[in-house]
Amino acid sequence: MALTRTREGSVAPPLKTPTDLSGKGAEEIATALNGLVADFFALYVKTKNFHWHMSGPHFRDYHLMLDEQGAQIFAAIDPLAERVRKLGQRTLLSISQIGSLTKVPENNEEFVAPAMMLNELVADNKAMVTSMREAHKICDDNKDVASTSLLEVYIDETERRTWFLFEAARGADNTGH
Repeated sequence: MALTRTREGSVAPPLKTPTDLSGKGAEEIATALNGLVADFFALYVKTKNFHWHMSGPHFRDYHLMLDEQGAQIFAAIDPLAERVRKLGQRTLLSISQIGSLTKVPENNEEFVAPAMMLNELVADNKAMVTSMREAHKICDDNKDVASTSLLEVYIDETERRTWFLFEAARGADNTGH
């Protein structure tokens, strides 16, 4: 287990949460799950950004869809972080740590056309599925049934989001008007 230092420079005491998984296995799983927690946070913020800045003739439908998807994404964060803690490992501590771990690219553009928003979220959700499948393999290789079960649900939810976004994007207006 990696040592964690406090602000004062002292070493944080190791967690002693009991688990029957090997120490190395628990660390590998925690690393994979913490990466997903960071990705879910980043995808949540991006989804809400696009929700807040949606425009155009399909505004209401897209706005509501992204709000629903944002809530679903946010709901996955706590169970994943708690899995890390159940394995006796530390989870994310800060926004800067989320930024350093996430694979979800930011979008800070002043204006993004609705079709571009939806297509960008399609790509982000597809990438999330890939990351979750990789984490699932790590969990499965280490016989962590509880984490694999969570990931299976989140993979299905993410594939559904991808599908909805893809279908909505097929009729989206690229101008935002």
